[in-house]
Amino acid sequence: MTDVLDGQALKGPTVADLTAAIRQAIVDGDFAPNQRLIEADLSAGFGASRAAVRTALFELANDGLIDRLPNRGSRVRAISLDEAIEILEVRIGLECLCAAKAAEHVTDAEVAEFRRLRHDLLEAVASGDLLGYSRLNQLLDERIRDLSRHATAVGILERLHAQSVRHQFRLAFQPGRAAVSAGEHAAILDAVIDRDPAAAEAATRTHLLSVIEALRLLG
Repeated sequence: MTDVLDGQALKGPTVADLTAAIRQAIVDGDFAPNQRLIEADLSAGFGASRAAVRTALFELANDGLIDRLPNRGSRVRAISLDEAIEILEVRIGLECLCAAKAAEHVTDAEVAEFRRLRHDLLEAVASGDLLGYSRLNQLLDERIRDLSRHATAVGILERLHAQSVRHQFRLAFQPGRAAVSAGEHAAILDAVIDRDPAAAEAATRTHLLSVIEALRLLG
């Protein structure tokens, strides 16, 4: 049995799952910038057919995460610091929209979840667990987008976020940055918990502008 190209795989992961897995590996740094992605190695590593791998790589090229090189295969696209800042500038409006929508839609159960997340974020920073904090930060981003229920904004943001997240991850380990970022994230969480769309939008804008300024200082 072999994979088909519409994502309904008969053997191994679907094309959609394979694309998501390779994307996550790039975001997590398992594949470094400019690293060649060899179809045979990916096929063996992910238990997928070569046809499924090839389709996944085309999808990731469309998302700006890899470069397809004529007669040379694919490599992880290296995003410059300047480009990462431009991506963040584009993200601001969409992230603010999602935060406002999340504040409108949040349920009582999700309020309780966000209170726990707020506690865990601040605790991770206080204990010096920067890797744990980075993962919780990623979870917060994902949950805000989920709660927004805005499929168009979320689809665009997922592509943009995957391109710039490597630089933001690097930023998280700069001395003192996590404490600043944690306070900004707490403000976003507080606004969503309070079901205040305007405050959620404002807190998100403040945070992303702060990230942009911090990235500029890295340059």
